[in-house]
Amino acid sequence: MNAQTYFRALIDSQKSNEPWGIASVCSAHPLVIKAAMVEAIAHDAPILIEATANQVNQHGGYTGMVPSDFRDFVYTIAEDCSISRERVLLGGDHLGPHPWRNEPADYAMTKASELVESYVLAGFSKIHLDTSMHLGGDNPDVPLDDEVIAKRSAALCAVAEQTAASRGLSGPVYVVGSEVPPPGGPTTTEEEENEIRPTSADAFLSAYRAYQNVFAQAGLQDAFMRTIAFVVQPGVEFAGDVVFDYNRENASALCAALKTVDSPIVFEGHSTDYQTIKALTEMVHDGIGILKVGPGLTFALREGLFALEAIERELLKGSEAPLSKFSKTLERVMLKDDKDWRNYYKGDEHSLYLQRRYSYYDRARYYMGKPEVQESVEILLKNLEKVNIREDMISQYLPLVYCKIRAGEIENTPEAILLAHVRHTLNVYHLASKPRPV
Repeated sequence: MNAQTYFRALIDSQKSNEPWGIASVCSAHPLVIKAAMVEAIAHDAPILIEATANQVNQHGGYTGMVPSDFRDFVYTIAEDCSISRERVLLGGDHLGPHPWRNEPADYAMTKASELVESYVLAGFSKIHLDTSMHLGGDNPDVPLDDEVIAKRSAALCAVAEQTAASRGLSGPVYVVGSEVPPPGGPTTTEEEENEIRPTSADAFLSAYRAYQNVFAQAGLQDAFMRTIAFVVQPGVEFAGDVVFDYNRENASALCAALKTVDSPIVFEGHSTDYQTIKALTEMVHDGIGILKVGPGLTFALREGLFALEAIERELLKGSEAPLSKFSKTLERVMLKDDKDWRNYYKGDEHSLYLQRRYSYYDRARYYMGKPEVQESVEILLKNLEKVNIREDMISQYLPLVYCKIRAGEIENTPEAILLAHVRHTLNVYHLASKPRPV
């Protein structure tokens, strides 16, 4: 699938009475990606899978995968699901100096250039250039000037263009801007806020003009014409136990400003996890054509695993088979290495325990790939494959999945049950965005 053609059609639809969009699945978990593939097949839709600079980079990221590894990883799942590679759009999210932000600016930008090059060489066709963060040597007490951010993005764009040209590859489509939390989410909670303020129309227009002028000065006009989206804060976010829902009235000035720019683009909405179908539908109709979702999917996966573990304990009570002990294993691994949740959760020990298990931030996703956790999931699924999973128990723990089993839409197997629970979240995005079939 040609990314430029597809996204141009998406942008054109925004001018019609029936605008559509697309969900961007930001996850490196194989079961989440498989669920997304199965859901895409059900809707005869393309699938957009993205990796962040923290997840996947030239040094491996926290997944241990370089971009070509992630590409092959996704394509393998696609093959297992009998979905053609042409239907899979690969994107790089927050590509820039964020992983090296504490280093001197020159060093951080050099590493960011290597990062972008590695994504383009691996065939990623959608590149989000994010240079919004302060680097070593920048004054942290002064907001970065739009022109500085744009110049750093243009430098990375030039690397992407040169890399594609040197290998005879089509130039990727670009996304710029980043008035959202950094990759992985904010490190402080938002509970004290009553609402999330959308980007102002003036701030968006100022940033847009800076990018437009800087790219033109750098001789990157063609690349700028392949810029399909601008990242803004439309007023959506989530904290530990609260979701800030989209308020289209609050975002009306921002969305109106989008219609005044002279390049065909949409907004890309980040942190849309846990939004209602009504909110997501309104976002698409208001010009937010790309909806990023990540933690909400691994949150659903963890819910499903907790539910299956509860069923396992009941069904295998008194059995000689060793139980998976998934939740205890996850807790033990998170306590053993707290670097990926400690700065995000606050409170007493009981509160921290509840947050590790249930928080919307879903910091548990950083531990799902750990060998011990993976092994417990494998034991859980194998244990349940050997028994008859009672429908009445599925009704108790996973009522939405129960309805699909009773309707004959999915099989009563542990993996199908788990995928169906994750697919429920994905289905909300498909219904809201109504992506064009392939």
